Amino acid sequence: MKSRVETDSKGRKKVLDACTEPCAIEKGMRLIGGKWKGSIIYHLKDEPVRFNDLSRMLGGATKKMVDQRPKELEQEGMVLRKVISERPVAVTYELTEFGRSALSILEALRKWSESHDIELS
Repeated sequence: MKSRVETDSKGRKKVLDACTEPCAIEKGMRLIGGKWKGSIIYHLKDEPVRFNDLSRMLGGATKKMVDQRPKELEQEGMVLRKVISERPVAVTYELTEFGRSALSILEALRKWSESHDIELS
């Protein structure tokens, strides 16, 4: 259904057919819009990346975030985590096909942000 706003004879607004669950945009934003998630996906676009390298690529992210966010993306089926060495433990992350499907969205967002000189305060 499509929600709409109607105004009654007294000028009061009422929403009809309001969404009772998140819309498709909200679902997508919840999946890739969490802090650092989009950046992680973007940095994995070319090849598998080791944990410490990913941590360096993200700059301001804490080790906890670099540990936590890829695990969340793995649970969603967007990232594949591989243990490549047992001692010391070495881990790489890479995108699944589902994860790769988000790259065009992130690339468009990057271009939009750059073209409008988006500054964060």
